[in-house]
Amino acid sequence: MTQDLVIKICGIKTREMAEHVAAAGADMIGFAHFEKSPRHLPLEAVAALAGALEGRIETVVLMVDPDDRLLDLAAATGVDWLQLHGHESVERVAEAGTRTGRKILKVLPIGGSADVARLPEYHAVADRLLLDAKPPRNATRPGGLGKTFDWSLLETLDRSIPFMLSGGLTIDNVADAVETVRPFGIDVSSGVERIKGEKDAELVTAFIARARAAQARQEKAL
Repeated sequence: MTQDLVIKICGIKTREMAEHVAAAGADMIGFAHFEKSPRHLPLEAVAALAGALEGRIETVVLMVDPDDRLLDLAAATGVDWLQLHGHESVERVAEAGTRTGRKILKVLPIGGSADVARLPEYHAVADRLLLDAKPPRNATRPGGLGKTFDWSLLETLDRSIPFMLSGGLTIDNVADAVETVRPFGIDVSSGVERIKGEKDAELVTAFIARARAAQARQEKAL
């Protein structure tokens, strides 16, 4: 029996959608605290949603290069995880976990083999790694851009390092991602939206169902 696939739906903004994500069977739910994102939520709203969902699904707040004050405020919302989606160094990731006592999900942008080579050092200090497509140089946001990366880059990765896969996942390619890449978990944001920044309940349900079905096929084939 393989480890159950961890499914994270990120960029949730409303109580209604948060409830739907939890009921649909996701394992983690993410809230984006980054003003340049169309999915931005103030920390007061993050705290309210995290409190409403406590014990039913793991909660995550996404930040980009947070300073110590923002780390403290984010931890005070009561979320289970802090997602670091900026240029945080290995040392900074370690500091964030020690300072806040929260589990750390570090996002690493993948654009080439050199990016993959950095995974072991971050694996040593983060509770979980999330691999996303490297944004173009002129991008105003580090993620949620709906772009995939070359999954074949991960073929040389030490498989003892678990990772979550993100970047351009949709209901159309999630099964292929699960069966081809064999990640520990998957993360989706823009891929379950029909309107930018607004999650679609039908797409969320379909995404989770197709991911679970793909893992079931994978287990059957073993």
